[in-house]
Amino acid sequence: MAPLVPYEIITPNTNLLFAFIIGIGFGAVLEGSGFSSSRKLAGVFYGYDTVVLKVFFTGAITAMLGLLFMSLFGWINLNLVYINPTYLTSAILGGIIMGLGFIMGGFCPGTSFCAASIGKIDAMVFIVGLFLGVVLFTEGYPLWKSVYMANFLGYPKLSTALGLSDGVLALLVILAAIGMFFVGEWAEKKFPQEEY
Repeated sequence: MAPLVPYEIITPNTNLLFAFIIGIGFGAVLEGSGFSSSRKLAGVFYGYDTVVLKVFFTGAITAMLGLLFMSLFGWINLNLVYINPTYLTSAILGGIIMGLGFIMGGFCPGTSFCAASIGKIDAMVFIVGLFLGVVLFTEGYPLWKSVYMANFLGYPKLSTALGLSDGVLALLVILAAIGMFFVGEWAEKKFPQEEY
């Protein structure tokens, strides 16, 4: 039964080794999907390329269904799976800041490292900015701690917050993904871009 570390099936160090190996695989998939291209990533915002949207929605659905079915079969105890605490104000502000950085730089943190690993200079500059942002946030934390900690909502699950079962929520997410795939296809036809 999982999670593996809380049940002492593997050690925390083995867990880190697995994370490292999976991370390399994840980076290879990102590169293979073209996510090292800032044009492809920015294409989501402009509507001419929705591959990023499709890949991430597919990944999220796969993970969601995997956890759901493993829970139903008794292979994982979802009560032991860590859920990040929700601070609504900082989540909204952080989403805006990251979104602006994404649209201006053409990368998110993960894809910037993917692109930098194949030698893309714009990604390396993006990573420098990322680290400057981390230092600025860390050193200035006392100034914005009250904003960062505002509107604490606990550790909610979306299904619980909406009063739905996990299965119904999974179905709704799948339907939303299918809808987004259709919208993505429409956007690509509506806002065509020359090959890059």
